[in-house]
Amino acid sequence: MKKVKVHSPGTVANLVCGFDILGMALSEPYDVMEVTLLDEPNVIIHNKDNFDLPTEPEKNVAGVVLLSVMERMNNKVGFEITIEKHIKPGSGIGSSAASAAGAAVAANHLLGNIFSADDVVQFAMNGEKLASGVKHADNIAPCIFGGISLVRSIHPLDIVSIAVPDLFVTVVHPQIEVRTADARQILRQQVLLKDAIKQWGNIAGLIAGFMKNDLDLIGRSLEDVIIEPVRSILIPGFDEVKKKCKDAGALGGGISGSGPSIFMFSKEEKTAKSVEAVMKDVYNRIGVEYNTYVTTINKKGVEIL
Repeated sequence: MKKVKVHSPGTVANLVCGFDILGMALSEPYDVMEVTLLDEPNVIIHNKDNFDLPTEPEKNVAGVVLLSVMERMNNKVGFEITIEKHIKPGSGIGSSAASAAGAAVAANHLLGNIFSADDVVQFAMNGEKLASGVKHADNIAPCIFGGISLVRSIHPLDIVSIAVPDLFVTVVHPQIEVRTADARQILRQQVLLKDAIKQWGNIAGLIAGFMKNDLDLIGRSLEDVIIEPVRSILIPGFDEVKKKCKDAGALGGGISGSGPSIFMFSKEEKTAKSVEAVMKDVYNRIGVEYNTYVTTINKKGVEIL
């Protein structure tokens, strides 16, 4: 096969308390990408959206990924890629990961799946490094594999798939941009031991809640005492959204990735839609434009059409 089309899903990284180690895939939104295998060592990029992303391969997240695949193939092949992004860059729902993961999965498929799953993740992480300055897999892993991923280690790569609970997800994306690299720079480099202990308890509780499908335990564990207090100052209306969503019946939630998107888990779709109404009300009142999604956890990851 010389050409392949893929859907590459948005993702929520961190899942509140699991900074850089937890992530989940969303059923919506997703990017659409078409990749063609070339007989010459070249990467050609076409953008079918209005985000004005670079078309120079070394400056484009998907392009960097394809260049790394070419290098492993001793530059005997090339790729032409058309990207139709529906996940806005800087949204906090894995826009760069969708580009990177979609490109890596598509390239491997065109080459006859000669690379291992870990190899595909490693290729895709090159794109994340371009976007944020750091190789991390908390968006990449769930984007590729679907569901919820625990990144136990990057060196060596060790990714664990976590059971997917029966939950609905509501996301609001305030139409401001928070660059991942900027959001990382404001974080504290040292934390108090008592805060670390509390965070470890929440991460363990969250994983246990997922594995046991204990929705109330999940809700109790969605607490971040290290990252959220710092990053939330970059997101207008965050504290009000979080409080009112929980009052409306949400189990809990927080910042999606580095923001500005905010996600909330709910047990039922009806509650998830009530949570959406709360989010809309807050941002209508404070005068910030937004997009919202009421969706579920995507169990497929990057889908080859």
